[in-house]
Amino acid sequence: MKDSKVLLIYTGGTIGMKENPLKNTLEPFDFKHITKELPELNKMDCKIDAVSFEDPIDSSDIDCEIWEEIGDIIYSHYNEYDGFVVLHGTDTMSYTACALSFMFENLKKPIILTGSQLPIGMVRTDGKENLITSIEIASAKKNRESIIQEVAIYFEFHLHRGNRTSKVSSEHFDAFISYNYPNLAEIGVEIKYNYHNLLRKDCNQLIYKKGFSPEVLVVFFYPGIQFKKVIQSIQKSTLKVVILFTFGSGNLPKNKDFISFINDPKNNLIFLNVSQCAAGYVEQNNYSNGANLKNAGVIGVRDLTIEAAIVKSMFLINKYPNDFQKFLEFFNKDLAGEFT
Repeated sequence: MKDSKVLLIYTGGTIGMKENPLKNTLEPFDFKHITKELPELNKMDCKIDAVSFEDPIDSSDIDCEIWEEIGDIIYSHYNEYDGFVVLHGTDTMSYTACALSFMFENLKKPIILTGSQLPIGMVRTDGKENLITSIEIASAKKNRESIIQEVAIYFEFHLHRGNRTSKVSSEHFDAFISYNYPNLAEIGVEIKYNYHNLLRKDCNQLIYKKGFSPEVLVVFFYPGIQFKKVIQSIQKSTLKVVILFTFGSGNLPKNKDFISFINDPKNNLIFLNVSQCAAGYVEQNNYSNGANLKNAGVIGVRDLTIEAAIVKSMFLINKYPNDFQKFLEFFNKDLAGEFT
């Protein structure tokens, strides 16, 4: 008897591709026959089932509906399996990890996202190790409980909290980094879990929430930006949340018109402050330029990644479209270990 059951969910991406020798092209293979590609899986001490999207999705085409489709599959099989491995393209994997972390409240089982930089059918692929180790992590238990009870990304010998990651390389196998939170595990000869870093929830009642609103805009600031055009572009939109992608610890050039625009209650907008620095903490009190934003009502997002800030905004604005106080109340709460 196998000790655990793991469900593989193939959404698309490089990891599921195999070379067609006749056409000299890459094509997705049937994950229901994954053990033919990876006979090593037969030696694992867990039962592995697989489901695939009928039409594999390039990760750049991932949207809110796909997040919900992945979530629905996991939720509908939640009681049947001990863990889940989502095979996903790398480009938007961090966004999907964020979305799933907010959708599954009080998670008690692992949802591990992984992928690869090279197709699994290629000789030098990183996909085999990523997949095998992800399955081992998803099936791992201690005292009859899953060791990982959160959404995580496994890539190249590191297990990261999913909503703390960013993709940082399109050519190296070590493609993901969690700048503001330590690894959940390091993988060598053994898997060494950092137990004090693992997320734990006191409540055992799983709550599944879905629904995302795309009414979020990110404004990337750079020296010389024309604030008048920024204001005009925001005014022409039907947005509810504007994320200011700022310098350093959360600073922007001084501009009275922009501050007045933020202050104008007629806008009925929420402004968030996310730093362009991948590591560190938004602290709007450090400099007067940041304090101007804080005094105008801009909310600093602490050490959230840009991916987490976007997805959390989309998630909460869907739940509280006309109640900005509720939005801010829950935005400032740590829902799934997304900020320190």
